Amino acid sequence: MGEAQTLFDALRQSVKPEIVDAFERLVRDAPDRKLCRINALAFAAAEGLDEELTIAGFLHASHHGIFELSWNVLCPGCGGVLDANTSLKSVQRAEYTCALCAAGYEPTLDEMVEVTFTVNPRVRHIEGHSPHKLPPAEYFRQVYWGSGVDLPEEGFEAKIDEFMIEALELPPGEKAVIALQLPAQFVIIFEPVTHAAQFLEVTGEPTKERRNLALVFDRGHRHNETLRLQPGPLRIQVENHAEVRTLPTVCIANDVLHDMLGRRRPFLTAKRLLSNQTFRDLYRTDTIDVDQRLKITSLTFLFTDLRGSTELYERVGDLAAFDLVKTHFSVLNEIVAAEAGAVVKTIGDAVMATFPTPDRAVAAAMRMRDAMRELNEERGSEDLLLKIGIHEGPCIAVSLNERQDYFGQTVNIASRVQHLATSREIFATGSVIEDPRALSLLSDRGLNPMSHNVTLRGITNEISIFAIP
Repeated sequence: MGEAQTLFDALRQSVKPEIVDAFERLVRDAPDRKLCRINALAFAAAEGLDEELTIAGFLHASHHGIFELSWNVLCPGCGGVLDANTSLKSVQRAEYTCALCAAGYEPTLDEMVEVTFTVNPRVRHIEGHSPHKLPPAEYFRQVYWGSGVDLPEEGFEAKIDEFMIEALELPPGEKAVIALQLPAQFVIIFEPVTHAAQFLEVTGEPTKERRNLALVFDRGHRHNETLRLQPGPLRIQVENHAEVRTLPTVCIANDVLHDMLGRRRPFLTAKRLLSNQTFRDLYRTDTIDVDQRLKITSLTFLFTDLRGSTELYERVGDLAAFDLVKTHFSVLNEIVAAEAGAVVKTIGDAVMATFPTPDRAVAAAMRMRDAMRELNEERGSEDLLLKIGIHEGPCIAVSLNERQDYFGQTVNIASRVQHLATSREIFATGSVIEDPRALSLLSDRGLNPMSHNVTLRGITNEISIFAIP
């Protein structure tokens, strides 16, 4: 732990001590499997730590070289990792196919890309650093399934045995035969390394006739068509044409398997990380490739602007006005970060920020308004009059001017909603106000937003705008 101790000491300069202490215990004491693809949200919950501070801690620790980030494309159905990447720039395909679920998915950053953390081999070497040496059950646990599948801590292998009837390790270029008695159930021959699957619908009268099935595993064939067979003896010839070891596995699609895959827990999504201020600060220029267009199905945008800033410069002078505007930016940045958001950019005296959910944006907007009121009271003036607009919807994450940015109609609407606001007003669209958590937040504070319909430039239909008192 000599080099590791130096890294942890450096980490204490930017991360709270209790979080660094938890990281040290994890690296020192945890079994290998707990240091492979760590779920940051589950770790925070287990340690009783603040979620946002823990995410920031993992990001700083990764920046120091204690952990390594992985961007994993997930199957929404089974929770399996369809593709693992060291950078979001590697998520380039228009569609990812899950052979186990026999379905294809267009990747979105909301729930289809998770971010996990694995201990750096320089800090501690674990079995997961050599995934092709892991036993089949551990390969499934540590490599195949994503961190959102809540696998049992105790009795994992016993559970696996209840649906996995055969498992084989097959070196590159090798052949083997799996001989078994087919039960009268739906059977899946699955290979998790190349993501290949063969479905067998086993029904009808049992037979003593031995059937033969040949499967070749490589990077191109998925074998996801269904064969119908009778119960009885089956001889499966498997051949590995991949460059690495494969793990042909015969499973029964029973309740145990479905129950295991149905147990889910929250995980750190790419969408949430891209809207994290610490991530934007640390990984500013290494997020999205210039030609990438990554879809997000729901992101909340908040725009602010200072009313009468031109008059402010005229009234108090350039230097005083600049200092005042700079203070206002500092306060807004702090509030955005505290509400799990990130400042995308500033445009003159305006701010564009993103939040993973509408309620966090609404909470930030109300805190911003209160903060500007306090600054004005301290100065005995009305210099800082903030206009705020909020909208939620789909968008595209892009790289623009060497910075991670967003594009789409949702961004345009949010900006125009802000322009409608007058001083000290918070305007939000129906998609924001109708969010259950945002609605609960306003209700708890006794606030009843007033609505009116408006027409926005470039938008065909009228939209409902709510003024938050």
